[in-house]
Amino acid sequence: MLRRLFITAIVLPSALLAMAWGQKGHDVTAAIAERHLTPAAKAAVDSIFDGYSLVYWANWLDNASHNQPYAYTKTWHYKNVDEGVRYEEAPANPAGDAVTALKGQMEVLLLPQSTPDERAFALKILTHVTGDIHQPMHMGHATDLGGNRIKIKYFNRDNNLHSIWDNALVESAHKWSYTEWVNQIDRVSPEEADAIVSSNFDDWAKESVGIAADVYRRMPSGANISYNEVAEWTPVIENRLLYGGLRLAHLLNFIFDKEYAASHAAPYTPAL
Repeated sequence: MLRRLFITAIVLPSALLAMAWGQKGHDVTAAIAERHLTPAAKAAVDSIFDGYSLVYWANWLDNASHNQPYAYTKTWHYKNVDEGVRYEEAPANPAGDAVTALKGQMEVLLLPQSTPDERAFALKILTHVTGDIHQPMHMGHATDLGGNRIKIKYFNRDNNLHSIWDNALVESAHKWSYTEWVNQIDRVSPEEADAIVSSNFDDWAKESVGIAADVYRRMPSGANISYNEVAEWTPVIENRLLYGGLRLAHLLNFIFDKEYAASHAAPYTPAL
């Protein structure tokens, strides 16, 4: 019995980390978003989450997707685009993907008749999945499960390509708390922020597809990732977390603040 418990304690965290950015990445994304919410959007989030923050719920989906009644959301963390396939031509996953999840749950929040429970669930999805689509390997190949089947070494220890992007590279880049991450990387001007958010869900996903293609080329099977690679990819990680946070704020501001929506382009225009 003790042996089984010990094995579970080792395996379970690895399974959870395979779902998305590790906890640190999602916390950073959510905390950046909180700093950029308009007063109207902040009030709406506070109301829906009963005073709890975006950071509080940022990692909820990684746990929920492993259990009923939310097991159907397992495919919502990623969108697979295989090598040589154009984003627009990638086969749709019948169970849904990260981009369709964002579109669907944005619609829920825009519908006046949505129930409080539906709105809370939708907000949790948007908070988490916006982060997910900025993790390049979540736009990776279906053939290797987004890099999970690509075996590499990380500082001479066996690992896989997806796993190191979820967590190890983030922690190696900077040994900061999530608040320190936010204070260090959230420094763009309002003009730069507007340029970052002036695109849509599919644009955000295609951006990550392009980065993933570069990752595949430069971190091939059998590679031993070490100090040089950490230094090389740290700016990309900073970019992904910052862009995810700014875009999450933009999405929520658009949904919950009519004045903001009147002066900004929608990340998705639902046919309601």
